Amino acid sequence: MNQSLQPQAKALPGETWAILRRIIAENGREYRWAYVVAITCSLVVSGTTAFAAWIMSPVVNEIFYQRRGDLILLICAGIMASFVLRGLATYGQAVTLARIGNNLVARYQRRIFDHLMKLGVGFFTDTRSGQLAARVNENINGIRDLLSMTLTSIARDGVSLIGLIGVMIYQDPLLSLSSLLIGPPLIWAVVYLQRRVRRISRESVQINSRLIGAMQEATQGIAIVKAFTMEEELARRIGSLSESAEQRGNKIARVSERLTPISDLLAGLAVTGVIAYSGYRALVLGQPPGAVFSFITALILAYDPARRLARMQVGMERALVNARMIYELLDLEPQQGDAPGAAEARIASGEVRFDNVTFSYTEDMPVLRNLSFTAAAGKVTAIVGASGAGKSTLVALLQRFYDVDSGSVVVDGQDISKVTKQSLRQSIAYVSQAPYLFEGTIRDNIRYGRLSASDAEIELAASQAAADDFIRQQPQGYDTPVGENGVTLSGGQRQRVSIARAIVRQAPILLLDEATSALDNEAEARVQEALTHVMEGRTTIVIAHRLSTVVNADHIIVLEEGRLVEEGTHAALMADPHSVYARFHRVQGKKGLGLVDDAKPIQTPVPRSRAKKAVGRSA
Repeated sequence: MNQSLQPQAKALPGETWAILRRIIAENGREYRWAYVVAITCSLVVSGTTAFAAWIMSPVVNEIFYQRRGDLILLICAGIMASFVLRGLATYGQAVTLARIGNNLVARYQRRIFDHLMKLGVGFFTDTRSGQLAARVNENINGIRDLLSMTLTSIARDGVSLIGLIGVMIYQDPLLSLSSLLIGPPLIWAVVYLQRRVRRISRESVQINSRLIGAMQEATQGIAIVKAFTMEEELARRIGSLSESAEQRGNKIARVSERLTPISDLLAGLAVTGVIAYSGYRALVLGQPPGAVFSFITALILAYDPARRLARMQVGMERALVNARMIYELLDLEPQQGDAPGAAEARIASGEVRFDNVTFSYTEDMPVLRNLSFTAAAGKVTAIVGASGAGKSTLVALLQRFYDVDSGSVVVDGQDISKVTKQSLRQSIAYVSQAPYLFEGTIRDNIRYGRLSASDAEIELAASQAAADDFIRQQPQGYDTPVGENGVTLSGGQRQRVSIARAIVRQAPILLLDEATSALDNEAEARVQEALTHVMEGRTTIVIAHRLSTVVNADHIIVLEEGRLVEEGTHAALMADPHSVYARFHRVQGKKGLGLVDDAKPIQTPVPRSRAKKAVGRSA
């Protein structure tokens, strides 16, 4: 049932162009005119580069050899115009490509976030959030780099190289042919380095994501780090990851930069050979030097675009790894989508019925087994049981964070698997045991419960959650920033803000996963009183660890190892001193603790009592 983001096999031949075609197909139409401008600028740069090589022939022959003074002004004006045009075109190309790249990164950031929001809870359970954020941040630039490098290399370097080779052939076909002999060994070197860089780049991305993720987790859990004196151990772990990242980065540099001495060696052989042969022809055969100077200029100028094209192939391997890992994420199919033709949920009274539900997170390890019960509309139903009994899983299934293996969950006569998840969840208000606050103010966090809520409704909800007093004592009242995950507030304060968020939602179903666990006795009493009023007319399901919080519940469900073993009111369940519920109650009373988790699992059979027994207990 779980879905995780695992590294895929190594890239296949031709995958660079397959991914590039996909990027162009997805984004080409959006940027077509911007690319026209960038390509035009690149062609101008390429043309002026070729012109600079060609003009050397008339400069040498006409000005220095023929001594044509009348052409000096014309030739100098042409050279000056070409440099001005080249500078403007280079500027235009750089700015246009930067705007395209920045917008492309922003588009993919929004697209990835939208896709992540569609993935099931199981994906995030199996994927560390810090590593996921770091990996996305590091990989997303690969999309931009693939496009920009391709455009720059083809439209600027490729055209420049073709133009310069054309000048070389025009000036001396024989020398041109001999100069191009450096191509085959250069191509072989590029292909060899491509394979090496691809493997190392993936390793580097994965290590860097682990490093950044570990740093993020350490800073988020700094209180635990310091409380358990974990500084040295975490420093050792971070240091090890940092060293591994450094080694991979150095290895990438060593491998990718090997192309530079190889290309310089080959280019040096070509240039020295051409100069030697040209010198022989000029000195012995008496040929005018203009064509030779033009040829040598073109050859030297051609070296840079040829080297950039070769390095582009190696650099594209790194961009390909990043882009491919982004698409691995985007291509994950949500495993828990809405059923075809799913209708909008129409929930009024909010009756909840679990009908013979079985569920497991992993195969052959069921968490819930043939569970059946009904939470009556407008009533309070409490779920109690030892740790691991399936209480929180039950709430997760009701919100369709997961789908049942068998059986059904029905709300107001509607099977929730046949309605849209959004419409279902809009009818549910949820308070978790571990409250989570988002970046923004206290008011913002309460308003997340219902975005259309007015300030007056937000303040009323806070008052009902016993939060208004401490909020008004904050430096900016309701407009006080809460810090990362509400770090500026105490645990009890965060919980009361979370409760206010649920209250302002005004949903017919209220889910409380031990909502008062982080509160002191006085605050708990105030919140319980407020919740009593909020629960009126709503179907409320309460997960309880402290049995004192569910004494007044209309109905109590007792779970053990995923099965319903007892149900009834507090009085009915306590009437049997041998019941599981009564045993839990006694253990808590003796220990003075509020956690059912501290109770030992009940091993002895449970006798019959006035409480209704679950038919499936011995199943």
